[in-house]
Amino acid sequence: MPPFQLRQIDHVVLRVIDSAAMQAFYCDVLGCRVERRQDEIGLVQLRAGNSLIDLVGMDGKLGRQGGAAPGAEGHNMDHLCLSVDGYDEDAIRAHLEAHGVRVGPAGPRYGAEGEGPSLYLYDPQGNMVELKGPPFAPSRAGQGQP
Repeated sequence: MPPFQLRQIDHVVLRVIDSAAMQAFYCDVLGCRVERRQDEIGLVQLRAGNSLIDLVGMDGKLGRQGGAAPGAEGHNMDHLCLSVDGYDEDAIRAHLEAHGVRVGPAGPRYGAEGEGPSLYLYDPQGNMVELKGPPFAPSRAGQGQP
């Protein structure tokens, strides 16, 4: 057993080809805000609730150190899951479609807080993002209640 306990995702780092498009997507569409810039190394840090999403431009110092750019044959992650308050699938879908975002399947999925609703979508670079709602209320089945 380690001498520590994990709490939550602190940050996710995305290596990006078009920093401006990715920053616009995560800020304007998903509601992040720029928290910190380190232009000398090609890093923009976006606040996403209690976590950060770091965008590392391929033309910056950090991006060049990471090898080949992400593309159709390979991404730098499978997906990013963001927990959201006020989960309303129809409203979320309408908002995303109004911004021209490619939306994937919705459905119940298991996450850090349990089984709940979620919706997949794709950022401008093709990274899959999951928006995860709160867990479903515990079932009363088998507890002698209606």
